[in-house]
Amino acid sequence: MARGHDAAGVVVSLMDGRAVVVTGAGRGLGRAYARHLAESGASVVVNDVDAAEAAAVAAGITAAGGTATASDHDVSADADGLVELCLSAYGRLDGLVNNAGLYHEALPWEEDPARMRRTVLVNVLGALNCQAAATRVMGEGGAIVNASSGGMFGFPQVSTYAATKGALAALTYSSALDLDERGIRVNAVSPMAYTRMTASALGRSSTLDSPPLAGIEDRPPEAIAPLVTFLLSDLAAGITGQFLRFDGQKVSVVTTSAFTDHPNVTADEWTPQALAAAFDGPLAAGLQPYGMTRREPARKSRHTRAGP
Repeated sequence: MARGHDAAGVVVSLMDGRAVVVTGAGRGLGRAYARHLAESGASVVVNDVDAAEAAAVAAGITAAGGTATASDHDVSADADGLVELCLSAYGRLDGLVNNAGLYHEALPWEEDPARMRRTVLVNVLGALNCQAAATRVMGEGGAIVNASSGGMFGFPQVSTYAATKGALAALTYSSALDLDERGIRVNAVSPMAYTRMTASALGRSSTLDSPPLAGIEDRPPEAIAPLVTFLLSDLAAGITGQFLRFDGQKVSVVTTSAFTDHPNVTADEWTPQALAAAFDGPLAAGLQPYGMTRREPARKSRHTRAGP
């Protein structure tokens, strides 16, 4: 654990004096984040709709000498109450980890509308609610970490989940701009660890044996936690608006250069036929593989076979 000494030579921890809310912290990655933050000196609100699991994590932190309070607030409906609990318990709020999320698998034509709605409510509206409530009271030096996913780039049978994780990436980029003047940093993480969700995904498809999930069984949630603690600490000063991938060993910055540097063709006027010619010509080579399995677009494959 990162520790240092103050001017009097007293040992201090990285997150001493900070209060942090971690949503979805009753198990898996959220539990690992809450524990690591507490071990690093933070006072933590352990939030989970499963009250018993939240209480167990908080009790474990307290037993280990840390400071924690349990919360069973539903982030999609009572983020204000969650933030008020943190203020009541610790008198401040310095960090927020938007980790709460629902996962399910379904083909698009087999989706259940109620389940889709609940997933969006928790994964997207929950993060929006928590950010709104937190930033009303969070001061300069505060930080937010949004739990996104590489699934946003495309994964079989998880279109609703992937859409919500893409929303969290977009939320990160936009909110980082809005909160920059207030000295609040916002970053997104895509953790690659073995959890119940990844266990479910691995159990249903042999295609997931290829990167980036190959070997994920050896990556526990605890290996991811240091990145979240880092992002919430002063050590990450000057880092905001970033999307980071991490498997406990390799940390990567997901680039956004495609917004300004991409294949293009210019014309004074376009017709559908002219667009078809462009996509059969110079734009064909620029068509991107899609999904995490990197499937090639059929149009690009036809062009490649046909040659120049």
